[in-house]
Formats: sequence, C-alpha cells, structure tokens
Amino acid sequence: MSNLQLILAFSLATPLISALAVIFCHNYKSLRDICGPIGGVITFITALVIASAIINGQVVSLTLWQIAPGIEFSFRVTALGALFGLVASGLWILASIYSVGYMRGSNEKNQTRFNFYYAVAIHAAMAISYSGNLMMLFIFYEVLTFSTYPLVTHNQTKTAKDAGRLYMGILVSTSLLLFLPAILWVWVVSGTLEFTRGGIIPIDFPPSLLPFLLAMFAFGIGKAALMPFHRWLPAAMVAPTPVSALLHAVAVVKAGVFSLLTIVVYVFGIDLLFSSGSAFWLVWLAAFTILASSIVAIMKDDLKARLAYSTISQLSYIVLGGALATYAAIEGAALHIVMHAIAKITLFFCAGAIYVNAHVKKISELDGLGTRLPHVFIAFFIASLSIIGIPPLGGSWSKFMLMVGSVDSGMTLILAVLAISSLLNVFYLLEPCARAFFKPAQQEFHVENHILTILPPIITATLCLLLFFAVDWIRLLTNLMVIP
Repeated sequence: MSNLQLILAFSLATPLISALAVIFCHNYKSLRDICGPIGGVITFITALVIASAIINGQVVSLTLWQIAPGIEFSFRVTALGALFGLVASGLWILASIYSVGYMRGSNEKNQTRFNFYYAVAIHAAMAISYSGNLMMLFIFYEVLTFSTYPLVTHNQTKTAKDAGRLYMGILVSTSLLLFLPAILWVWVVSGTLEFTRGGIIPIDFPPSLLPFLLAMFAFGIGKAALMPFHRWLPAAMVAPTPVSALLHAVAVVKAGVFSLLTIVVYVFGIDLLFSSGSAFWLVWLAAFTILASSIVAIMKDDLKARLAYSTISQLSYIVLGGALATYAAIEGAALHIVMHAIAKITLFFCAGAIYVNAHVKKISELDGLGTRLPHVFIAFFIASLSIIGIPPLGGSWSKFMLMVGSVDSGMTLILAVLAISSLLNVFYLLEPCARAFFKPAQQEFHVENHILTILPPIITATLCLLLFFAVDWIRLLTNLMVIP
C-alpha cells in the first residue's frame, strides 16, 4: 500500500475506531465523551492530506475487490468528494464537542448509544465522500440511513418512534424503488459505474430517456429532500439538537445533495445535461421547493421546525445549481455545500444552546433573551446573514455563483427566484434575533451557562466570516470539478 492509500484507509477507519472506543469506555464518561473530538481531529487531518493530494493532481484510490465486471468495491476520491470529506470531518470536531455539552446539560439518557451511532454515521458520510463508483455510494448511503435511525428515535417517545418510521419509510423506499434501479440502468447502458469526469452515459443514449433517468436519481436520493419527498426532515426534528445538526449540516442531507451533484458531474456529465436540456424540469422543481419551503418556514413558531424548512429550501439551491448544468452553477452548488453547512450547523448549535441554557423552544418566547445569551444570538445573526447571502460572509459567494450560472444558462427568471428567496430568508431568520434583542422580556428567564454549548456556535459563526476571504482555497477543489 502507498502512503496515500494508507491515509485514505485510516481516514475511513478512524470514525469506526472512535465508535468502538465509545463502547469500550462506556463506564468512563470523560473518556467516552472525548473519543468523538479526538476522532474528528484525526479524520480532519487525513482529509486535509487527501484534499492536498487531489489539488496537486495525485490519484487517491483504494480497491479492495471486484464485485462484477465494471463494479468494484473501491474508493477513489474526486475533487467534490475531497471537499465534502473536509466538511464532514471538520464539523464532526465541533459537533462532538457540542454534543457533550448538550447531552450533559439536558441530562439525556443513553449517551453511549448516542455517541456510538453518531460516529458510525460520520464513517458512512466519509465513505460516501470517497466512494469511487455508484455502487459504493449506494451501499454507504444506506449505512448512513440505518445508522442515523437510532439517533432520530433517541428519545424513545411515541412522537420519536413515529418520526423514525417516517424517516425510514421515505428514505428506504425511495432508494430501493428509484435510486437502485437507476444505478442498474446506468450499468446496463454504460458497462461501468465508475465516477468519471465528463460522465459515463454513452453518447448514443436516447435523449428522450435522459429526464426519466435523472428523475429516478433526483427522487431516489430522498436525503436531498426535494418536494414531495421532504416530510421526513421536519419530522426528524424530534431528535436531540446535536442530531439535528448532524442531519442538516454534517452528514445526512449534505450526503444527499452531494450524491446528486456527484451524479450530475461524474455520471451524466455537465455538457450532456446542458446540451440535452433534460434537467430543466429539475430547475423548476428546485425553484418551487426553494420558495414553498421558505413560505412554510415563516409560519413555524418552533425554532427547530423553522430551521428544518429553511434547510429544505437551501438544499434545493444545490440541486438548482446541478440542474442548471453550467460551470458557474456547478461551482456555486459545490460552494453552497460548504457555506450552508457551516452556517446551518451554527443555527442549530444556537437553537440547542437556547434550549439547554434557557429552556425555550418557541420563537414567540424569545423576547428579551438576547441580553442573557448575547454570544448565542450574535452567532445566530452572523450565520443568518451568511445564509441570506450578505457580504462579507461565505454564503454570498455561493449565491453569487448560482446567479452567474443562471445567466449563463439563459434562465434569467431564476434570478427572481433567488432574490425572493433571500427576502424570505431575511424575514424568517432574522426574526428570532429581532425578538431577542429588541422586544421586552415577557417572562423571567432562568439562564444557565453550559460553555460547551456556547463555544462551538461562536467558532462556526467566525468561520462563516473567514470563509468569505478563504474562498479561493475552496475553489482549488471546485475548479477541478468543472475544468474540462
């Protein structure tokens, strides 16, 4: 094995080792709780090495065995995969630290089980990042679904169990009935499932069938939360807030849109999708999801529910970029995976900090709380501005590139969709801060200060600002996706 192969194997194995260490240390709470942060640091370092190798033009791959001709159990890191690996591993560090503060602060039960499945879910996300072909992507997509089910149902209440059934019902049915058949279709027509820049769909594939194949992938990847296959996401908000952060920023939904974007770039090919016009229907479905879910978000008083519908909207920005199929739009979609992940995990960190420290869940009950938890609400404000797309915050770059991609594709009406969406973002994301800072308190708050729930959102909010100035480093990877 070469050094890069060893590093790749270690990057994939570290979250599993961390999960086993959690079980081994279950009687020693401090040791158990530190397994996640240590695993996150190690995995992030390996992800940095892998990303650096990809930028330098090296091949990072690991083949274990051949399942069938054209189908190998192998990992081969793409530029997009290296980017997603950095996001998943980097946010795992802060998410695991935050989880300790949240789970202890709210006196949650079964913390060992929680930490174990959390680490397994990160392993699945890293394996999805580094998958070398569609079959590997599908296998670990399913591993991610099943490993997060115990997290969604963690509280074991009737509501949690009902949410878990909906979660599994939608995600498993869409993947088995649509995603897997689409993969088999690609294998039959192309003879391979390997991710290849420029795509693997043969040039003689009937253009009239391309929209149907794309639809099977778009709806089969239920984690992308396109309407009408989105209901599992707000239902899953019954889980503890660290799970919500995992679902919305670190692993699950990002794995969904990452998978769809990977298929657009490395299976269909950008040029084929654009020239055939087979993805234009997906442009309008994504646009509808962006606006409809934003309107629903405005009507939600529960803070986590509002953030859930916000996520559905923002995920469709990434789907939109893939469907526009121009180089600028694809780059904007890839950037949005990063920028939205950092901002959205900040918002969920803040929501959890508000609950643990002030025992408040409703937006209507936030009046006057800003002076008691100023750092939390300032972090919420900064992350909200990033999602809205206000410079100098990271989210402004991805939205700008999506706008450029809309113009390049000739679909200038999408500019109006993005503008209206941003205005809706302003309303539903800034209302919590406005209430907390500018409305008089309607009740007496008994505020605690669990530092491990307050420090992580401060760090991620700072990252929202730093990423605006560090975007050129991210574009070293995104450029490799779109340069012919």
